[in-house]
Amino acid sequence: MTPVPVILLLSGSLRTGSANEAVLRTARDVAPSVPARAVLYDGLAGLPHFNPDDDTAPLPPPVAELRAAVDEAAGILVCAPEYAGTLPGAFKNLLDWTVGGTEICDKPVAWVNAAAPGRGLGAQATLRTVLGYTGAHIVEAACAAIPVDRGSIGGDGLVDDPEIRRRLVEVLRLLAAASGARDAGAGVSAGPADGR
Repeated sequence: MTPVPVILLLSGSLRTGSANEAVLRTARDVAPSVPARAVLYDGLAGLPHFNPDDDTAPLPPPVAELRAAVDEAAGILVCAPEYAGTLPGAFKNLLDWTVGGTEICDKPVAWVNAAAPGRGLGAQATLRTVLGYTGAHIVEAACAAIPVDRGSIGGDGLVDDPEIRRRLVEVLRLLAAASGARDAGAGVSAGPADGR
């Protein structure tokens, strides 16, 4: 059986009941229909403040775990809120820890902007800039504005709106296709390519 691609889900919010995390939990829920396996990273709060002096072997354990998760993923999906016109500090800190490694270099990455229409663009612009420094491959077709109203989040923490769920499947399909194309170009097969 051909293994399905692993998509790492990175939430930029530490807030309990965050709509951004609800989006990613929902992406994890719909991933089998892509097919893909989505893994939600939950170590954001435990990362130390970035210090270049500590970006050497041996890495702090939480940083080593983050980089291992990035390395093992075929692609990465980000959903981060905007705070004061940019990314939240905790998530920028996570990204800072990826700059010194090579795990994210050429890795297919996309994001979902879950904010209301016209909002979240500062965070999106900052994310694009920082990902450029990491060498990540931004999959433009998979980046999407999918506004999520808190009323569409059920008691299970998942978005129940069928159109939002359909759009998340499409985002994951495009990201999985990009990771499949990347691996095929490297002479490695990591599962099905485009499921569209």
